[in-house]
Amino acid sequence: MTSERNGRLALVGVGRMGAAMATGWLRKSRGGVPADRLIFIDPGLEGPAADLAREHGVTHLASLDAKTAKSVDTLILAVKPQVMEKVLPALSEVVREDTLIISVAAGIGLRTFEKAFPGRPIVRNMPNVPGAIGKGINVAIANARADELGLRKQAETLLKVTGPVEWLEEERLMGAATGVSGSGPAYVFLMAEALARAGEAEGLPADLAERLAVATVAGAGAMLEKSLKDGSANAAELRRSVTSPKGTTQAALDVLMGEGGLPSLIHKAVAAAEKRSRELGSGEKK
Repeated sequence: MTSERNGRLALVGVGRMGAAMATGWLRKSRGGVPADRLIFIDPGLEGPAADLAREHGVTHLASLDAKTAKSVDTLILAVKPQVMEKVLPALSEVVREDTLIISVAAGIGLRTFEKAFPGRPIVRNMPNVPGAIGKGINVAIANARADELGLRKQAETLLKVTGPVEWLEEERLMGAATGVSGSGPAYVFLMAEALARAGEAEGLPADLAERLAVATVAGAGAMLEKSLKDGSANAAELRRSVTSPKGTTQAALDVLMGEGGLPSLIHKAVAAAEKRSRELGSGEKK
């Protein structure tokens, strides 16, 4: 059974990620969202979001009223997790019984949305920061009602403008996915930062050290992506291919991969992020 979504799409919260998604929908000739079907729900529209609204003539409302909600069959929640509890009550009073609810807020589980929107099809999605430039990755899970109506494909069409969508069957794994891909870009940024500072400590000019570090991280990432797509190598194989026995890279890796080194630290970091994700999902605010 499939329920077609031909009504309007309301985007609640049009910050960096919301604006990135809207930009992708408006630019796509197929599978996108025409401007006359899109509604921005945000009390203070500014920056790229305001530019999009002006350029494409997208309807902008400070809040979703009952009359407008009757035309909305897809509602995407892109507000910050700490704001979510403030916006849910008003939205739950006006959205239709068949409205597809999609959340892109970190740490808030399906149970919270099912309580606010009983009986509605719901998809929970975890994007990441590179999605703002269309280079992200999404991890999503659908509730039973969304699956009954066959709405994964339609949700995926909307979400994939920021990057591919990977589906989970167990929500308990969302915390681990958050620790890897949701928080992961910060780990990479820290790596680039640390690499630049290390080069500076060894005598390189600060601006040159930063350029070298950024280009190295970006280039290595692009090489890894290409190798995974064509099946030529995975991360471990690429690492081994650039490591000559008793060479400079081996000397560095002996430090990074030693006891308490990078693999252990990353494991602890992902575990900490996963734990915090579960705490946020259970309602802990500390």
